[in-house]
Amino acid sequence: MVEIYHIPAMLKETIEGLNIKPDGTYVDVTFGGGGHSRAILGHLGRLGHLYSLDQDSDALTNAIDDPKWTFVHSNFRYLRNWMDYYGVTAIDGILADLGVSFHHFDCPERGFSFRFSAPLDMRMNQTAKRTAADIVNTYSEEELAQLFWLYGELKNGRTIARNICKTRTQTPILRTEDLVAASRIPTEMTKELARLFQALRIEVNDEMGALRDMLVAARDLLAPGGRIAVLTYHSLEDRLVKNFLRSGNLEGTIEKDFYGNNLSPFTLIEKGREASPEEIARNPRARSAKLRIAEKKL
Repeated sequence: MVEIYHIPAMLKETIEGLNIKPDGTYVDVTFGGGGHSRAILGHLGRLGHLYSLDQDSDALTNAIDDPKWTFVHSNFRYLRNWMDYYGVTAIDGILADLGVSFHHFDCPERGFSFRFSAPLDMRMNQTAKRTAADIVNTYSEEELAQLFWLYGELKNGRTIARNICKTRTQTPILRTEDLVAASRIPTEMTKELARLFQALRIEVNDEMGALRDMLVAARDLLAPGGRIAVLTYHSLEDRLVKNFLRSGNLEGTIEKDFYGNNLSPFTLIEKGREASPEEIARNPRARSAKLRIAEKKL
């Protein structure tokens, strides 16, 4: 059986929303299985170019043989640095699909899912030092409780943190099944377990910090008339993207001129489009996706 690395959500809507120019410069900051990148390349002419970023070395297995394509093995938080390296001063379109690839959830040894027995890892960048096991065994009860509430929206996060800390005094929590047992979340409560694992994954990979860095770089690098398309999958990241595209800043503060006009550098194109029922039937993981697109003002 051939593994499906990732099925992009709202692929047609995302690519159309980028309004791709054949001779433009584009960046896919979440290469993954390469679905979005291949679609962008299909719209580029001989003078166009696409840069695709991914911090996971596994993504290299999906490399594209095209002279118009450059792969950058890096976290997208370093977008500005890499564009400086390649001499790119203006980008016509940036795409970010913030969903975790099927590959990560379905690859047992990566430790992203409670469905498999595996080391408690969860690193997107496999050369990074800190794993999920390091976090659950070293963070204080208060730090874990805040983490589970903030990134997992777990109302019983404090109780879960207390259970974990009590367990680790007896034995280290090193595997996915150890975490499930230590949390004392019943195995049939899959949504609660998914939120627990999500919270740890976000922390391990500093996903919110990386997203903030990327959004600021994207704002500064987009050419006038250039577009940014972002697919989000949980409320925390969606709120950040929504407020940033509305205001143009991380605080979400909308500044106005003397006449009351919004001074945001963006014009909103898509304000949280969701996948169609037909797409969700084909790809159930698209049900939580929201597409937001904005254009840099001239």
